[in-house]
Amino acid sequence: MAAPLGRILTAMITPFGLDGEIDLDVARSLARHLCDHGSEGLVLCGTTGEGPTVTNAERIRLVEAIVDEVGDRVPVIAGTGTYDTRHSVHLTREALSAGADGFLVVTPYYSKPPAEGIYRHFRAIAAAAGDRPIVAYNIPQRVVINMEPDLLLRLATIDNVIAVKQATTDLDQARRIVDGGLALYAGNDDLLVPFGEIGGCGGICVASHVAGEDMLAVVEACDAGDFARARSLDEALAPLYEALAVTVNPIPVKAAVEMLGFAVGDPRLPLVAADEDERAVVRAALVRRGLRTPA
Repeated sequence: MAAPLGRILTAMITPFGLDGEIDLDVARSLARHLCDHGSEGLVLCGTTGEGPTVTNAERIRLVEAIVDEVGDRVPVIAGTGTYDTRHSVHLTREALSAGADGFLVVTPYYSKPPAEGIYRHFRAIAAAAGDRPIVAYNIPQRVVINMEPDLLLRLATIDNVIAVKQATTDLDQARRIVDGGLALYAGNDDLLVPFGEIGGCGGICVASHVAGEDMLAVVEACDAGDFARARSLDEALAPLYEALAVTVNPIPVKAAVEMLGFAVGDPRLPLVAADEDERAVVRAALVRRGLRTPA
């Protein structure tokens, strides 16, 4: 299936300065770097972008800055889903006004709504998005609820719900998403090939911060039907994927990007910076790939 928003979309980290505030200059620089190195779209304020601890005003300033910086090159997708429908609608309207090209909407967390509530939640957000596309984000390991295929296909009846970021390994569910006409994006980096083999269109990725061109090559191989090459490229990336999972995301990838020279700062509490052992794992993976890091 064609990728409606690009094949490799990087779930961009949110840079913070020494004062703990968003650093828009670094964010702009990082966005340019990502677009130069394989990213065909950027997703802001998702899990990796620390969306739960970014304020409303910060989220909109970040969207405005990145749209201004690279919006003529790639789609800019704003994470606007929360556990509160009214809040999510508000964020979506604000991000739309700020120039977002689409929206990533996670399953409502904590409240554990039934399927009908989830459907109405997405319908309200989609209405606020105008004609811009919605990517439903299914990540049961973080939000407890798994959006089953029947529900996802019901969401597909909403005109602008066009894709799913699927962060679960169940290939039967993934096949039903594809068969139902939704674009399937890998929600975990190591799902690029398994999903690509069944018709997935790419991924919303973390490791693409440091290996975007290589991950794009994986998707290109899948698109060409050269799954042997895709698996070979993916095998070479596996140690990086493992290193960036040494502790909870986005702690390791923030450390990795900082090691490559971007002053992205520490995560906000309740997340903490990588400790020395975790940093050693990340640094070793970067060195193994030939990426230069400061001593």
